[in-house]
Amino acid sequence: MEVKTSLLDNMIGVGDMVLLEPLNENSFIENLRKRFDHNEIYTYIGSVVISMNPYRSLPIFTPEKVEEYRNRNFYELSPHIYALADEAYRSLRDQDKDQCILITGESGAGKTEASKLVMSYVAAVCGKGQEVNKVKEQLLQSNPVLEAFGNAKTVRNDNSSRFGKYMDIEFDFKGDPLGGVISNYLLEKSRVCKQPRGERNFHIFYQLLSGASNDTLTKLKLDRDFSKYNYLSLDSATVNGLDDAASFRTVWNAMQIVGFMEDEVQSVLELVAAVLKLGNIEFKPESRVNGFDESRVKDKNDLKEMCELLGIEQSVLERAFSYRTVEAKMEKVSTTLNVAQAYYARDALAKNLYSRLFSWLVTRINESIKAQAKTRHKVMGVLDIYGFEIFEDGDNSFEQFIINYCNEKLQQIFIELTLREEQEEYIREGIEWTNIEYFNNAIICDLIENNQNGILAMLDEECLRPGTVTDDTFLDKLNTICAEHQHFESRLSKNSKFLTDHSLPHSCFRIQHYAGKVLYRVEGFVDKNNDLLYRDLSQAMYKATHSLMKQLFPEGNPAKVNLKRPPTAGFQFKASVGGLMRNLQTKNPNYIRCIKPNDKKAAHIFTESLVCHQVRYLGLMENVRVRRAGYAFRQSYESSLERYKMLCKQTWPHWRGAARDGVEVLLTDCSVPAEEFAYGRSKIFIRNPRTLFTLEERRRACLEDLATLIQKIYRGWRCRTQFLLLKKSQVVVAAWYRRYAQQKKYQKIKSATLVMQSFIRGWKARKILRQLKYEKRCKEAVTTIAAYWHGTQARRELRRLKEVARRKHAVAVIWAYWQGLQVRREYRKFFRANAGKKIYNFTIQRIMQKYFLGLKTTMPSMSPIDNTWPARPYMFLEGAHSELRRIFHFWRCKKYQGQFTEEKKAVYEEKLEASEIFKDKKALYPSSVSQPFKGDYLEIQKNPKYQKLNSAVEDKVLLADVVNKINRANGKGAPRLFLLTKNNFVLADQKTGQVKASVPLPDLTSVSVSTQSDGFFALKLKEGSASAAKGDFLLSSEHLIELITKLHRTGATAADRDQINIDISDEFLVQFNQDKVCVKFIQGGPKNGNSAACKRKNNRLLEVSVPSSP
Repeated sequence: MEVKTSLLDNMIGVGDMVLLEPLNENSFIENLRKRFDHNEIYTYIGSVVISMNPYRSLPIFTPEKVEEYRNRNFYELSPHIYALADEAYRSLRDQDKDQCILITGESGAGKTEASKLVMSYVAAVCGKGQEVNKVKEQLLQSNPVLEAFGNAKTVRNDNSSRFGKYMDIEFDFKGDPLGGVISNYLLEKSRVCKQPRGERNFHIFYQLLSGASNDTLTKLKLDRDFSKYNYLSLDSATVNGLDDAASFRTVWNAMQIVGFMEDEVQSVLELVAAVLKLGNIEFKPESRVNGFDESRVKDKNDLKEMCELLGIEQSVLERAFSYRTVEAKMEKVSTTLNVAQAYYARDALAKNLYSRLFSWLVTRINESIKAQAKTRHKVMGVLDIYGFEIFEDGDNSFEQFIINYCNEKLQQIFIELTLREEQEEYIREGIEWTNIEYFNNAIICDLIENNQNGILAMLDEECLRPGTVTDDTFLDKLNTICAEHQHFESRLSKNSKFLTDHSLPHSCFRIQHYAGKVLYRVEGFVDKNNDLLYRDLSQAMYKATHSLMKQLFPEGNPAKVNLKRPPTAGFQFKASVGGLMRNLQTKNPNYIRCIKPNDKKAAHIFTESLVCHQVRYLGLMENVRVRRAGYAFRQSYESSLERYKMLCKQTWPHWRGAARDGVEVLLTDCSVPAEEFAYGRSKIFIRNPRTLFTLEERRRACLEDLATLIQKIYRGWRCRTQFLLLKKSQVVVAAWYRRYAQQKKYQKIKSATLVMQSFIRGWKARKILRQLKYEKRCKEAVTTIAAYWHGTQARRELRRLKEVARRKHAVAVIWAYWQGLQVRREYRKFFRANAGKKIYNFTIQRIMQKYFLGLKTTMPSMSPIDNTWPARPYMFLEGAHSELRRIFHFWRCKKYQGQFTEEKKAVYEEKLEASEIFKDKKALYPSSVSQPFKGDYLEIQKNPKYQKLNSAVEDKVLLADVVNKINRANGKGAPRLFLLTKNNFVLADQKTGQVKASVPLPDLTSVSVSTQSDGFFALKLKEGSASAAKGDFLLSSEHLIELITKLHRTGATAADRDQINIDISDEFLVQFNQDKVCVKFIQGGPKNGNSAACKRKNNRLLEVSVPSSP
């Protein structure tokens, strides 16, 4: 039986909130906490995925997890974002249904990461191929570019998306991606000019200053110091965990992968630098004659650098900051701008320049990633948009109002599509549909977007109205028209009697959204909705020579002046949201609700109040109630029967009939009340989660009983199997033992017999040995006695002769002493008292004189290798004798060196190298030592016979000799002329002088010779070279040692590499054409005299017979 995992197996808490009992807000939050504490960050509400941001890396996004969820049923495994992505992808691929994935949640909840996970999963499971991989890589690499330009660090999130993004990924009929289209919504461009405390501007500014090279910054006229730019907040310029320099390199690579050209990237960076420079422009007032103040630029250096970056005349832009031209029909009126208006114009230009650059980036990315094929495509949309925003300090402005309006529309379509999906499934399964009571937020959407009385319509009307328009007049209009609306509150709401509501601050109004009440401050509503850019600035930007400016500011074209007021920000966003809603309604929706567990961006912290707040404004409880209004759980008959068949004896272990019949029998046997379930066409519907949990409890108990039964049967089978195995083993062991015992008995008897035989043979041998030893001792005794007798006789004679010699020596000594005594007596009278010292000095001088004169006649030869030296005559001359020997040897070597010419030195160097290569390795080497290396044995320069050959060789000939080229077919040699130059060696015909082969020395890889006294050698060429087309060369030469030495020296210089390898072996391989032939050297007497002979043994063997050395 195949065992499958399920959502209901090994649950931590409840994996699907639809099955939560009891269902209330506390149990909902507690279930999320329990799962979050156990690293279960995903929970279902039917087909909706709740995602908790863990603020750390978890091992649940590996390639193994991707394969685990691939092509699996949605409820088959534990909740995961991969399950939803796989369900959407398979529905698109197999059922041809366009899909959309809606990712919502507040800032820091993990929406951007969730969209990345969805896209990476789809990229991993779809098809492979060079073109498909290129499309996938471009789709994935569009994220870093948009994040750099559209994300920023906020107090809630270090990488907060400050724009809404909707991407349509287009697939072909096989499910392979073809391209995509990206739509962006409401970039928070006010962040360019001003950021709240503790937040940063958009990432790209910090990445550019941190990661760009010094040359790039110089070209952009920028400095790395953040403090030099007014638009960059300094209190949080650096963020822990964010490497801006590395991120810049990532963005640069991503732009290249997506398809941006080098000049386009440079143009984008120039505009980013221009925005930074624009923020540094400051103004000062200057009084005019009419009494009005006119704004002037304080320091024109930043203005000049910005104009250089954009290619604008400085005077044109400076005038646009000082004057404003108003056109009405045929009239033009020019008015001056004061300092406040100039700063407003500067900031408006910066915001428009950056927001239009961002829109251009999205358009340019779309051009790169759009599908090229014209056929119909399947589409999967991924919506990553800001969630419901409520600032507790009441500082909710126009941006929060627009964002919350978008979330109201998403909630409306979410409820409608969820109910429609439920209703379609009920109708498809043939189950009666009952109306479900739920809160319909259409009334709130109408309050905001109604074309006549809606808040946006009134805001547009107020912006277009002539006269004085302020935020207060807008609030007065709301109080007049919306005061009676049940979801609108202000200080003058329900003002039939003009009662004052003191719970609201001044200049504020409150809207009861589906997620709760939100207090909006009307300050800035009118200006942010107008979003005006003075026409003078637009025209100045259009005049710029920068490549992008005419695309970004088309309204500045003087030839196409449009006097109509541009649409307001609210009107544009309302139209965009309307188009988005129409797009989403054509697709099958999939929802991911992102929740952040705490405001500290820390792991393992679950703030219940914060999570409860998000659960409310995401409408998750409402979603669960809608889902549970009919039947809480549904499952196919096959899966249900497979899971619960062990609860009924009739369905266990196998049900032979239809799956539905099996389920009916099973539920009847389990006594489940009829009102608790309903039979669909392909699924069983269970109304109450308690009924499902009861079945699960009974299944768990049954599985324990089945496990016990299986263990009992298995243990019995294992014991029987072990017993039979032991019995069989015992029989085998007994048989082997009996055989072993008989063998041991036989071996024992055989061993005893051998011992007796050995003892008897030993006794006989020892008896014979004793007899032989006795005879030998007798012979040795006679010899020893004779030797001792002869020795005694010899010693007697020696003693006699020594005695005679001693006596003669004694007579001579006595006579000498006597003579000396006589002389001393005779000459004593002639010497003074110190005569002994003088005699001693005289004697020493005479001895040294005699020593030097004798050394002159006994001096060794001038050869440096002559190690002879006369013996010292006296012990006291030891030091002088050794020093004289050393000095003489050095002098002799110096004299010998002075005789050398450069040619002679080169000859000796070659001789030395030959010794290093062949000494004690080649038997032929000793005979070559005494032979001088002549080099040119042919006298090729003088011989007119070789004049043509000499002219064919360009370089100087280092060696010219006659060699024999060995024929592979018969082993016989053919004479050839061998010429060696600095760059190549040449083989030529001996008779005609025609060049047969010319091989560059770099193509020569190694030389092989034998260890014997023959002259054979093989030149091995580099495989694949032109010279090696016919294979290697096997040659023989009478001057082998000289030839190989010169080749070894010249080859390393010509090839600019290590020296050529010399392989000395009695057996080596030679390449002939396509075959390798073994050349083997043996010793023996050849038939043709004392020279070596080569003979072919077979197709792969040449045998060289070398005569033995005498």
